[in-house]
Amino acid sequence: MAYSSSTRDFVALSDLHPNLARPNVIGVVIGKTDVRGFPDRKNIGSERYTFSFTIRDSPTYFINVNSWGREEYIRSLSESFRVGDCVTIENPLVQSKDGEKEEKFNPITPSCYKLLISENHSVVKTSSCYEMDTKLLSLLHLPVKDPQDYYSLGDITANGQSLDGRILNVLAAVMSVGEPKYFITSDKRKGQRCEVKLYDETEMSFPIICWDNESIQLAQSWIPRETVIFASDVRVNFDKFRNCMTATVISKTIITTNPVETIVDVYTVKQLKEKALQSDGKPEPVFGIIYGYISMLDIDDNVSKVIRNRCSVCRFVVNEMSNTCTFCGDISSDSKSTFVSFDILVDLTDHTGTLYSCYLSDCIAEETLGCTVQEFLTLAEDKRTALKWQLLLERSKIYFKITLSPNWRSGLKANILSCKLANPIEASQSLLGKKLQHVAW
Repeated sequence: MAYSSSTRDFVALSDLHPNLARPNVIGVVIGKTDVRGFPDRKNIGSERYTFSFTIRDSPTYFINVNSWGREEYIRSLSESFRVGDCVTIENPLVQSKDGEKEEKFNPITPSCYKLLISENHSVVKTSSCYEMDTKLLSLLHLPVKDPQDYYSLGDITANGQSLDGRILNVLAAVMSVGEPKYFITSDKRKGQRCEVKLYDETEMSFPIICWDNESIQLAQSWIPRETVIFASDVRVNFDKFRNCMTATVISKTIITTNPVETIVDVYTVKQLKEKALQSDGKPEPVFGIIYGYISMLDIDDNVSKVIRNRCSVCRFVVNEMSNTCTFCGDISSDSKSTFVSFDILVDLTDHTGTLYSCYLSDCIAEETLGCTVQEFLTLAEDKRTALKWQLLLERSKIYFKITLSPNWRSGLKANILSCKLANPIEASQSLLGKKLQHVAW
């Protein structure tokens, strides 16, 4: 299998082997480490620099990429992309990996190979996922491990010191994201630390600690009480000072934000409303799937109604009048900026009713609409109308999160996590199952 673009063909990661001549690959970056320096054995007194990242081009295949070279080249390359970006790599060296050695410090991948990048022979470019393959964006929400293979936070706490030092997977929601703390180590190296508090239905506050810039930057994009993460291969330890269990992001860790594959419960709109209202006022969100359609999507009238400025630090919508963020206002404005983002209210309908004013926002909206905010802003009104009617009333598989919100129009605040055209057979089987349940009841 090969991916095509207007300029070149890309080899699927699953088809890579060492005998390929000048392969080109494409993938979305799902993991990345910081730049590190090591003594150069060939040039005493100097250092070589390296960093690694992991790219994915399909639900089942991803591969680790290593780069070595001069400090200027490595730092420039590392700063050119982040987790979530799409990259193309021209002429990497395909090399067999030493499974046990490689997987001790790197993410475990299904590939027998790894890719090596050299300054003289390889080229890495960052590009819009929309320019290449819109399917790449959805890969960011697929865990790299079995989505049902994880420890609840309560299990980790209950097992305590018996899990000390273990590497395991965690699925939880973000309660809060701390500010990064910077320091100088005893050997004069710069260090950083950021603590995130997680929660689930078994534990209301559990710390996970980030020590590297890449995971800290990723954490700064998480929205408290909205973002859910699946963290594969984190290390858990017993913190004697705080007398509690903690988790740590390590070089093996890959974090999937808002992982739709962990959501398996299917609801009708009616069932969803009943489920949410049975929570007795508790703040825990309800996650699930609806087979329905978008019945209201007002994107062709007034563009200002569907575009908002967000804070680049916390990703919250900023105050329209002052263009300032009230959520992280204690951070210097000099270190913050804003970016434009979709913020669309849609209605979701199925055969049992309608869920009004659901949030379709940020990158989820870009994925659903099939265009970036910048591309959307260039569309004439008739093109926006045509785009709307491509999505309206189309049977879709919609992943969502619902929380009680007394100030909201319906008393429920709904966030769409994914919206794609439904497989007709899958949707019909789900509908039939719901009807049979109703008859049985």
